[in-house]
Amino acid sequence: MTKNAVNVVRVMLSALTFAAVAACGSAPSGPAGTGQAGKEAAVTPSAAPVPDPAAVGANELGLVPVLMYHQFSQTPVSEYDQTLEKFRAELDRLYRERYRPITAAAYISGAIDIPAGTHPVLLTFDDSTLSQLAFTDDGRPAPDTAIGILEEFRAQHPDFAPTATFYVNDHPFGADARALPWLAAHGYEIGAHTATHANLAQLDADGVQQELAENVAAISAAVPGRVRTMALPLGISPSERALARAGAWDGTSYAFDAVMLVGAEPAPSPYGRLDPAAVPRIRSGNTAVDFDSTYWLDRMAANPDQRYTSDGNPAKVSFPRQLAEELTPSWSDRAAAY
Repeated sequence: MTKNAVNVVRVMLSALTFAAVAACGSAPSGPAGTGQAGKEAAVTPSAAPVPDPAAVGANELGLVPVLMYHQFSQTPVSEYDQTLEKFRAELDRLYRERYRPITAAAYISGAIDIPAGTHPVLLTFDDSTLSQLAFTDDGRPAPDTAIGILEEFRAQHPDFAPTATFYVNDHPFGADARALPWLAAHGYEIGAHTATHANLAQLDADGVQQELAENVAAISAAVPGRVRTMALPLGISPSERALARAGAWDGTSYAFDAVMLVGAEPAPSPYGRLDPAAVPRIRSGNTAVDFDSTYWLDRMAANPDQRYTSDGNPAKVSFPRQLAEELTPSWSDRAAAY
């Protein structure tokens, strides 16, 4: 069976069981590569009163959509591409349905600090294209880019506070030296995507480590700090799967808290049954495809008890008592079952 066929079977099984099983399984992380993993990155509760978790239907063991974007174009040629108009429409929907963006670093750390009754969503962008970020002559993000739209949305909806994670190759965004520092300064995370967008399964161990170490070195040269997450090009792991998370080459080492896949279902809660080496993402493209963002957002809207709903208190992990077995023991000191 081909890799694509295996993925389709896996996703179909997931969809069939979605409504039958209990779902299991962040404050913005700041500049790319900063912060510590796990509970060391826990955020301080705000002074605002926190409502009763039961009153807001809190379920912090629920599912989290990790949306995946690539190229933006008025005439998309790939099912992974989409128009800027559809991107705007998707942001509108996320806002209406009370999703609030967080970075991948915040998600994998469990540092999710969003208002009570809202739901986290990760906006992830692969390949560092000029349709995602380019600058006008006066140094501002071009309005006809993904960042331009996110910043416009921020101005219109301050309570949405858009952030995202950009998985970049070497020479990102047309090799514009302003791009990575600008993203980091404005609260966006920068993650690794290999130096040359390589198919890691076709490389030996040294080749895999060279691709990732060179990419991390290039990112760190532009934005100091640890690169905490990566996305697999083409969704393909190296033969030695562990090398996607950690390795070294020519004096540069890397260690990622999370590795992002390509397909094709919501991610578990960071406090639940999550494999950090294989975080699933949901495709968002111009044309409807099986198990895309529209499919899953519709399904999660129809099954609200299965999605992650915040209790508004980042120091606690609240969930219905019947889901207690879904909690990873390392988070038990923050458990607040009701």
